[in-house]
Amino acid sequence: MGQWTQRPILWGGLGLTASAWLVSWVNPAAAHMGETMMWGAIALGSGMWWFRQTQKKPLDLSIETPVLDRAGLEKEFAAIDCWLQRLTTEQSHHSKANASETLESFQKQLDALKVEGDRTQLRLAIAGGKASGKTVLATNLAQNSALKSAESAQVSEVIDLPTDALESADALTLADLVVFLVNGDLTDSELATIKRLQGDRHHLILALNKQDQYLPDERPLVLQQIRERVLGIVPAQNVVAIAAAPAAIKVRQHQADGTTQERMEQPDAELTALNQRLEEALKANAAERVLATTYRQAVVLKTAIKAEANRLRRDRALPQIEQAQWIAAGVAFATPVPSLDLLATASANAQLVTDLGTIYQQKLSLDQAKAIATALAELMLKLGVVELTSQAVTPLLKSHAATFVAGGMVQGASAAYLTRMAGLSLVEYFEEQDALGVTESGVQRDRLMQKLQAVFQANQRSAFLQTLVNQAIQRLKPAANTNLPVANPS
Repeated sequence: MGQWTQRPILWGGLGLTASAWLVSWVNPAAAHMGETMMWGAIALGSGMWWFRQTQKKPLDLSIETPVLDRAGLEKEFAAIDCWLQRLTTEQSHHSKANASETLESFQKQLDALKVEGDRTQLRLAIAGGKASGKTVLATNLAQNSALKSAESAQVSEVIDLPTDALESADALTLADLVVFLVNGDLTDSELATIKRLQGDRHHLILALNKQDQYLPDERPLVLQQIRERVLGIVPAQNVVAIAAAPAAIKVRQHQADGTTQERMEQPDAELTALNQRLEEALKANAAERVLATTYRQAVVLKTAIKAEANRLRRDRALPQIEQAQWIAAGVAFATPVPSLDLLATASANAQLVTDLGTIYQQKLSLDQAKAIATALAELMLKLGVVELTSQAVTPLLKSHAATFVAGGMVQGASAAYLTRMAGLSLVEYFEEQDALGVTESGVQRDRLMQKLQAVFQANQRSAFLQTLVNQAIQRLKPAANTNLPVANPS
């Protein structure tokens, strides 16, 4: 049992479970009191705290977009420094061979970003779907004398990116200006990508390419239609029509002798509107464009550091969850009375809340831990997790006839599964709270329910359940020869 013997929340709750079981054993007619005792006991320590939390304003999960200036960027650098310190602390709990290398790599990236913020040249990226004309446009812009002049020499490179690369958060992180090519009215996926780019503070120019494929009277209509689709996302003046590689046209020439000759002629590219917008963009707010790009890179770096810290935290959290699940399973097996297994689970969960809260630096009082455990138990009932778990576990145990007859095995395996779902949900919940900078707050029931539902859906695989049931059999079977009463497994 190790350090779990020093858990007052756990043993207090398990003691109450045992008391309720004894009452039901002596007087089976009083078995219904178990559920009442369960909810009354859990609510006793958390009821007043819960009432106080309902008076508080719900947590705002929206992340305010900071003002982009040098001070805002320095604030982001400070946040990265803070996460590096947290990562250092987490690494101290692990014997990881390349821990120092990982930390050193992150530190070098941060140092480079601090220099990146003073860059004076801008980077241009060209993006769009297949056959949208990206490569041809990139060649034309790279050879554009106006963009290469001394006044506009801020363009350092032209990047040709396919649409599928946009699915990666890092694909356009380095670009200060983005030209997004479309060949007609926007598709839903293109519109979603444009919104994502705008949300990432990209300076975006949307170009309708291959306008020569439309009739002259159709071109302004298509362009206006696109502008209406991106209204409020991309300024109207940043939506232009071009023809990077116009289709060859047939030219008929009459000769002096009265004969006619025909030839195919390649028109010049029509890029005037785009070049004008690019030149204006290069001249105005160049420093702001660099700050936006540096900020995006800082967000990517901070996300990577968080992911590494959370990976190490999960390495510490999973043994705690496993220990809790088997303690809950053992008690539920020993007291196989309907509803009392949920009390055992709630008791283990309350202690688990405290232990996981410590790992994720969530400052939780005893009442807060009890309240979160209560919320988890209620949400499990509301979502039908308890019933579905029993329905899923029972058939898996029927193949082990001798074990299934023990009765309490269903409750034990179910308690282990429910505790594991609760623990994984708490890990997801605490990670979100930590990412938002929340260390002291009332539990957000809606968010906790979403995490629980997502974790439950992700762990309903038959292979996972079968593995857990097999583990439960091995752990609980030795106790099957005790003199404990056998409950009806149905």
